[in-house]
Amino acid sequence: MILAVHVDNCLVAGSSQVLLDGFKMEINTKYKTTDLGPCKWLLGIKIDCNFKLHTIALSQHTYIESILTRFNFDDLKPLAIPMDPSAPLLKSQSPTTLAGVAHMNNVPYREAVGLLMYVSMRTRPDITFATSMVAQYLKNPGWEHWEAVKQIFCYLKGTKDLKLVFGGETLDLVGFLDADGVSQDHRWAISGYVFMVDGGAMSWSSKKQELVTLSTTEAEYVAATHTAKEAVWLCGLIGELFSMVTKPTTLFGDNQSAIALVHRGQYHARTKHIDIQYYFIRYIIEAGSIKLIYCPTDDQTANTLTKALLSVKAKHFANAMELCTV
Repeated sequence: MILAVHVDNCLVAGSSQVLLDGFKMEINTKYKTTDLGPCKWLLGIKIDCNFKLHTIALSQHTYIESILTRFNFDDLKPLAIPMDPSAPLLKSQSPTTLAGVAHMNNVPYREAVGLLMYVSMRTRPDITFATSMVAQYLKNPGWEHWEAVKQIFCYLKGTKDLKLVFGGETLDLVGFLDADGVSQDHRWAISGYVFMVDGGAMSWSSKKQELVTLSTTEAEYVAATHTAKEAVWLCGLIGELFSMVTKPTTLFGDNQSAIALVHRGQYHARTKHIDIQYYFIRYIIEAGSIKLIYCPTDDQTANTLTKALLSVKAKHFANAMELCTV
């Protein structure tokens, strides 16, 4: 369990109270500080430590309530999913007339998306895909795009009590990766990954790939490369803060063709055009830093970061990332 205290406006963390007390005494010999006690709030995030269960829970309940009030969304009906899979967002939905653009200028679209991004990046990976989708239309949003933003707020209203929980048991760093290349109007594949440590999501991403891929295998291969780079960085961070990571980090993918390409380096006409930079993952696997193994799509947690899902799956993957109400 990591203990954290406020000293003036700084957060001090350590693995034991003895270490924290020693550090504070040392600092006080040179600087005048004020001990504000155990950290309960940080940048709008509520921190709940359960020393009996050895867990830390992060939530933005108050922040979510404040942004709902800010846009007069208190009376919105709560929804079970952040994005409707049957109502894709399209570029053609953006206004093309001066009157349409002027009408949307009165809608606080950019402000709302910016506030959703803060929630998504801090404690709510379950809205990351939906938020990234509506963020693509910041330049010229249409009314359908605004309705999609409102749906995310409706989802947050119904799930504002969810907390991102870490601990309870010690689990190694693992990652889940996925790519989806057919569900978007622009036809650029979406890469998604989420890394879990001690049961909770600690790093996640949902981004449009920077190149047009020609197959599902290629899209998954590119996603695996980006995930591998994040894995290497996270292992370095964990090594500096705690102890060196000696075991390979496990990554879970649900595309067996991409996994075979990574492990065996099979070259043929359909894959030889892939840019050399995406072969980075092959070298990392050969070095023993990570291992990429298959998991069924129904257990692929990163699915929620690449596409809009139905309620049952959305709840399943949110729970898999340890977003719960305890």
